[in-house]
Amino acid sequence: MFDPADPAYHPFRQTLAIAELAEAATGDDQRAMARAALQQLDASAGSSKVQLIRINLGFAHALLSNDEHAEERFRPALDLDMSHAPFARARLMLAYGAWLRWRRRVMEARTPLRIARESFVALGVEPWCERARQELRSAGEGSKRQSRTDWDLLTPQELQIAQLAAEGLSNKEIGQELYLSPRTIGAHLYRIFPKLGITSRGQLRDKLSAH
Repeated sequence: MFDPADPAYHPFRQTLAIAELAEAATGDDQRAMARAALQQLDASAGSSKVQLIRINLGFAHALLSNDEHAEERFRPALDLDMSHAPFARARLMLAYGAWLRWRRRVMEARTPLRIARESFVALGVEPWCERARQELRSAGEGSKRQSRTDWDLLTPQELQIAQLAAEGLSNKEIGQELYLSPRTIGAHLYRIFPKLGITSRGQLRDKLSAH
């Protein structure tokens, strides 16, 4: 797919497959090959405004960076708007959380790993859910399945947002916690209120206490 001389070569699909290539590359030779492919894509598609291409290139750069540069590569990828690409966002969170854990930053690792786990649960991709649960266990946190009785109308992500809003965090603060924009948080709250039968943030705390 990445070799112009190969029958499988495809100039667009390689921009989507670069994330899989980066994740699959484990040995030094494989990583060198993946970096070469990424360098070619940067030259041909690096200026693209297509969001999915930017997400995949950002993901590949983060995974293929040397450890000392990985975090500065993860940050721009995490700042991308991935509201319409939840699976890609969950994979990035899983990779970032795993990298933090490998660097022995286990407390920091738990938040992106939780986000990844709950996103995979919402998407119904059980093998990826289990990968996130394993990473969380390795980071010292049990991963019980969430009970969704009183608040079963909310998705896992909506439940996280509702809980943080009930604690008094602003949209901006919630966004920083969950790696989402304040506008996206506001849109989620707009959908959460009618699901819970409330009309304002002030009622969230009482609703949560009752739950």
